[in-house]
Amino acid sequence: MKVALDAMGGDHAPAVNIGGAIDALRLYPKLGHLFLVGDQAVLQAECVKQGLNLNDPRVSIVHAPEVIGMSEPGAKTVRRKKLSSISIAMDMVKEGQADAFVSAGNTGAAVAAATLKLRTLPGVDRAGIASGLPNEFGLCNILDAGANPEAKPEHLVAYALMGTAFARHVLGKPDPKVGLMSNGEEDEKGTTFTKETFVLLKQTPGINFVGNVEGHDLFETELDVVVCDGFTGNVVLKSCEATAKAVSKWLKTEIKASPIRILGAILAKGAFKALKAKSSYETYGGSPLLGVNGVVIIAHGSSSAQAIQNAIRVGLETVGSRVNPHIESAVAAAAAAMSAVES
Repeated sequence: MKVALDAMGGDHAPAVNIGGAIDALRLYPKLGHLFLVGDQAVLQAECVKQGLNLNDPRVSIVHAPEVIGMSEPGAKTVRRKKLSSISIAMDMVKEGQADAFVSAGNTGAAVAAATLKLRTLPGVDRAGIASGLPNEFGLCNILDAGANPEAKPEHLVAYALMGTAFARHVLGKPDPKVGLMSNGEEDEKGTTFTKETFVLLKQTPGINFVGNVEGHDLFETELDVVVCDGFTGNVVLKSCEATAKAVSKWLKTEIKASPIRILGAILAKGAFKALKAKSSYETYGGSPLLGVNGVVIIAHGSSSAQAIQNAIRVGLETVGSRVNPHIESAVAAAAAAMSAVES
């Protein structure tokens, strides 16, 4: 498998991207070739600094003289900066030179480039980002986590079908449970938008729809996919991340308040380490952009080398599972079944 990495993307680029590339090349035998896309001189210097052997036949630099900044508008900048690392790496997927695209750069630009260059799969109007949150039962994917802020009810139905295919074929869940984010579990709760979506989800075959869910269900209830518009999903995701950071900071402050607490923390070091690994986005790496005609993995803007390494892993897993053909089949089967009912 061949991966095109936007080596200039992210808050800490290119250092973390090269660090993640080194680890990925060492850990993943299925990584047949890794293309480091970005400014050649900058990337060569960073590779030398970190000891990445550019004579390795599995790695090469693809020159991209432009970089899309984290605060630049997505679609406009993609059209204007045709030689950016995001654009060139996405072109490589479009032309079949790479099997997957990975970036911790500008999310809006990555989504726009994927939509413009790769197009959406048949039957899918809008792509959605599936971001995993750990809960008591494994991993719950929020979909959409920011690609489509102004979604329509039919978009969320497609998200449910795509999320089900991803959970089943990539995460190994035989019958993924799908919930709809709302402000109450009762069927009649929610806005006009969520009520319309609820009706459609209940009618759509191929989805194990369990009804409305609330924020606490993300962590306490056995769910594999929770669908919502990209605005809501992004707010939820960032709120969860901020809460985890705040709790960690408060816990450290309280532990340092007395020698006895410090001793207790030393004894519980293993538990704290395991908890950090389970709750950190670095462990999960990146989020797939489902619904485009290619494999696109979007990593956190503040990704570390470990997060980049794991984002590459997610890309390899997504390619290996052939999730897009499964999504196409699920969407087509649901459309055919609904047409049969209507006729």
